[in-house]
Amino acid sequence: MDHVLRDTKLTLALKLGPSADQHAALLLTMVHFNQACNWIAEFALREPTANKIRLQRLISGAIRARSGLSAQRAIRAISRVCQAYQRDTSVHPRFRPHGAVPSDQRIMPWEAPDHVSLLTLSGRQVIPSRFGEYQKARRDRIRGQADLILRPNVFSLYATRPCR
Repeated sequence: MDHVLRDTKLTLALKLGPSADQHAALLLTMVHFNQACNWIAEFALREPTANKIRLQRLISGAIRARSGLSAQRAIRAISRVCQAYQRDTSVHPRFRPHGAVPSDQRIMPWEAPDHVSLLTLSGRQVIPSRFGEYQKARRDRIRGQADLILRPNVFSLYATRPCR
């Protein structure tokens, strides 16, 4: 039973309330991030390697120059592609323009209980987040990675944390 809990993750969904300009910045960042993932996947297939450290050394600077992503976002894109190849090395992964964008503490520190600071191509944006009672009671679980998700025109963060 202990091994089941160790592998279980809790997910907390938080709706974001960006302004129109912030929404556009998040959308542009999402599209560029997923384009970068597609470029990295093509490069990894040609190389061929799915080794994260090797890919960072080989392509990180080019991805940043080509996409405008920050260094940390470029590293997250490389990690995402490597994870996709680890699931199945025979399938060339393709990333949708509005696919989920993983973030970590360097990309999205929480500014206050009701705001999150997200790094976009337009710079850092402090965006209001909307908490329900369930989320408020579990906000302490938001650490580590969260995925920025767009579902019909509404941005949310899906924060995951392993059970202990």
